[in-house]
Amino acid sequence: MTRKLPPLNAVRVFEVAARHGSFTKAAEELHVTHGAVSRQVALLEAWFERELFHRSASQITLTDAGRSYLTETTSILDRLAVASMYLKEQAGPTHLRIDAPPTFTMRWLISRMASFQRKHPDVEIRLTASLSPVNFQEHAYDIAIRGANAPLDGCSSLPFLTELIVPVSHVDLLEGKPLMNLDDLQKNTLINYATEPYSWKEWMEASGCANLRPAGTLNFEQMFFALQAASEGLGIVLVPLFLAIDDILAGRLCTPLGLAHAHRRNYYANFSTTARAYPQIRSFFEWLVREGQGTKQSVAQWTKSMGWKA
Repeated sequence: MTRKLPPLNAVRVFEVAARHGSFTKAAEELHVTHGAVSRQVALLEAWFERELFHRSASQITLTDAGRSYLTETTSILDRLAVASMYLKEQAGPTHLRIDAPPTFTMRWLISRMASFQRKHPDVEIRLTASLSPVNFQEHAYDIAIRGANAPLDGCSSLPFLTELIVPVSHVDLLEGKPLMNLDDLQKNTLINYATEPYSWKEWMEASGCANLRPAGTLNFEQMFFALQAASEGLGIVLVPLFLAIDDILAGRLCTPLGLAHAHRRNYYANFSTTARAYPQIRSFFEWLVREGQGTKQSVAQWTKSMGWKA
């Protein structure tokens, strides 16, 4: 069936003029003259054989027909703009703006990024690091990765990696003073950080030793610095096991208390509900899931070799 469409440029000009309630402002947005706007609107009215605007010397107002038509045309033009943007981004090189926690970015994401780039050489990755609440209206990113105990509200929030938060220390720290039981923590320095998802206080309460007092404490702002301090033998820190697993397998770090009272949560890829349709976002999420699966398998194999059940 042949579609009976009005002159589409006239429809576009009408929508802008109706949205502003002014031919002059429409002309400014469209970079044309006031007369060009007036002619296009008149062309559309002639096609419909009815007026879309009431005109006076000082203003224009929509007729009932014009008001009804504005609602439909705005919705249609918005959908057309989105569809056109998707197609345009499919056609050539594009970019993805990824925002993720600093330590996760440095110790997990960057080291794996090359495998995504090899499969998608036309996608430019732009990384930023933060822990601020996810807000797609205020921040210019396409995907926000966050560790959380539950999916985030107000967006598509999909898990791709499960973490276990456990005590970690340098292997040399325990020479001469092994942790045979929880009371031995009193001989050690406990490392804290302001952004920690699971504190020593919570861990001790879960362990039934809430009144335990360590030999000392060290406090940092970010997880990265706290983990680095543990890597230098300065104390014991609570961090996600998967962020330390490479150093554990290399024999530099250890989990002195095993998986006792480990806290479990997920890492989520968060994106706006409309952006979920972007093919490059789907590809990146599918890649995250595969990489997350590989990390979970490495952790599972190691914990099994230790005789522990994750």
